[in-house]
Amino acid sequence: MGSKVVHFEVTGKDGKSLQKFYSDVFGWQLDTNNPGGYGMVRGDGLTGGSGDAPQGTAGGVTFYVHTDDPKATLARIEKLGGRVLMPLTEVAPETTIALFADPEGHVVGLM
Repeated sequence: MGSKVVHFEVTGKDGKSLQKFYSDVFGWQLDTNNPGGYGMVRGDGLTGGSGDAPQGTAGGVTFYVHTDDPKATLARIEKLGGRVLMPLTEVAPETTIALFADPEGHVVGLM
């Protein structure tokens, strides 16, 4: 296997309700101790989260793939028909993410 999925998120119009739903269904202990109240779950090399969708969007499910060279990966995505939706953005001191759409419009993240 090449690059691995390292993070997922589920966002929607009512992030708190989604956090409760996934906590109750799967027994996840979500850590919401952060300014945005984003709920994080960690374990076995995979992290995940749930919270409010970005303003103006309905939310959805996104998976994030780790890549050693995200700039080169974003260039390859565009060359192969994808579209960069969010450029590389630092979201925490050691975490940089980007979002792209594949040729059919599915949103995927890089981390």
